[in-house]
Amino acid sequence: MSKESAIKMFENKKVRTLWSEDEEKWYFSIVDIIAILTEQSDFQKARKYWNKLKERLKKEGNETVTNSHQLKMIADDGKMRLTDVADTEQLFRLIQSVPSPKAEPFKLWIAKVARERIDEIEDPEIGIERLMETYLKKGYSKEWVNQRLKSIEVRKELTDEWDERGVNKGQEYAILTDEITKAWSGFSVKEYKKYKDLKKENLRDNMTNLELVLNMLAEATTTEISKEKKPNTFKENKAIAKQGGTIAGNTRKEIEEKTGKKVVSEVSAKKIIERKKLN
Repeated sequence: MSKESAIKMFENKKVRTLWSEDEEKWYFSIVDIIAILTEQSDFQKARKYWNKLKERLKKEGNETVTNSHQLKMIADDGKMRLTDVADTEQLFRLIQSVPSPKAEPFKLWIAKVARERIDEIEDPEIGIERLMETYLKKGYSKEWVNQRLKSIEVRKELTDEWDERGVNKGQEYAILTDEITKAWSGFSVKEYKKYKDLKKENLRDNMTNLELVLNMLAEATTTEISKEKKPNTFKENKAIAKQGGTIAGNTRKEIEEKTGKKVVSEVSAKKIIERKKLN
């Protein structure tokens, strides 16, 4: 079951979700939803509430619980951990078991999230427009957003090529991405994020226009080399990832030589947006 993870927001509260392409539906983290319905900011207390509720519902023979299952979602510590999840239909039933003034607006929100994804599948441009709107609301410039959307397209072409070559999602994707990043920027992904003082934030969302362009060049080049060489092993894919990154890395060095400035910046998007607000 192929899935796309995302963080959805309800009244500024995060809800972890996973989209199943096979089933064409969202799965939601039950604990995140319990935390919202009970207006509980402490994750551990929300989890205890859910555990007690789960026991009660099981005794009552509630199918919402007996049919629910677990999927891996990112936890607060950044690791993927098994989490109790429910689909839209199960959530509607679950909400009825939690007395909360948030119940009705939350039902409307769930229906909206589900509908939006179906709309995006039927017309991909809708998803692009929504993503652009999200970035603009955060304070990014229109020029940067256009660049970022292009980088998403380039990344998708690369991961499609990796899928074609038998690269496994998850750890192998991460290793190859690290290889590309290190070759063009001089930093591993972890070092790059530390350099920008990032924690859980997305690295690409915090790149400057020039950083994004070079990252795209590295990934697009890797894709083209892979298409020509058709690697059969992970070792061969890793070598190609380094080649693609190195080409972009040489371009970075030329730019730095001509401008006298470092391309890889300590400045994160958050800092750029904060500076604009001050000005």
